[in-house]
Amino acid sequence: MVVRRPVVPFMEEMLGSVHEVLDHGFVRVVDYMGDDTSVVQAARVSRGEGKKSPDEDRALIRYLMRHGHTSPFEMCEIKLHVRLPIFVARQWVRHRTASINEFSGRYSVLSPDFYLPEPGAVGRQSPSMRQGRGEALESAGADSVRAAIGNASEAAYATYQQLLGEGSAETGLARELARAVLTLNYYTEWYWKIDLHNLLHFLDLRLRSDAQLEIREYARVIARIVQGWVPVTFEAFVDYKLDAVSLSKPAVALLRRSLAGESVDWENSGLSESERRELEERLFPPSR
Repeated sequence: MVVRRPVVPFMEEMLGSVHEVLDHGFVRVVDYMGDDTSVVQAARVSRGEGKKSPDEDRALIRYLMRHGHTSPFEMCEIKLHVRLPIFVARQWVRHRTASINEFSGRYSVLSPDFYLPEPGAVGRQSPSMRQGRGEALESAGADSVRAAIGNASEAAYATYQQLLGEGSAETGLARELARAVLTLNYYTEWYWKIDLHNLLHFLDLRLRSDAQLEIREYARVIARIVQGWVPVTFEAFVDYKLDAVSLSKPAVALLRRSLAGESVDWENSGLSESERRELEERLFPPSR
């Protein structure tokens, strides 16, 4: 059989492979379309040009990424099968540029699997970031929290089973109502199809230190898959997006003064405390 589309050996090996995430989750590659050459071919179509040398193709991809030309990257797509806690899914679904088909608790009985964080992931509310966690609890405190989460989750599933009436259609409550008692740490799963441009935007947000730990774990797995799928594009993404720094107009002015040898008072620079902190984190990022 003659293959007339781009084929990436790495992705062919990935098809169907399950990559475990958290305690009961996974990411599995279902299908993909395109590769790095698909990006450059789409970018050159307006001039009637196609693939050139590897160095020229790499230079073009880096130019596109650097200057925010997004449509050529939309020519590549990937379809993933993902199993994840419901509360992670609620964050994930904010990326509205994907096609999603989720497991339905109306048609089927939901799995008894629920997410229980590792002791090191049990943290206090962050004092500086309203939506995140701060330092980890001590061992005894983490064990107590894990026990409370586990007990509440098991009790919720026991109630769910009671409402279902052991699966009896005659005596059980409708599945669409019974599922209402389950906690947000129970697992769901879906097929998630997205183009490369929007996938990179997902990774740009969800690999950062201020993203929730659990969704970062999924982003790390997906990032490794993307790196093997489109290595040249991924390299450009890391260089110009993920590990790059975007400066505001006041920050640029202060940096110019600093480079010119002037003394700069950053605390009275006109930048808010959060802007200064974010700039510091981008210049000196924590290890991912």
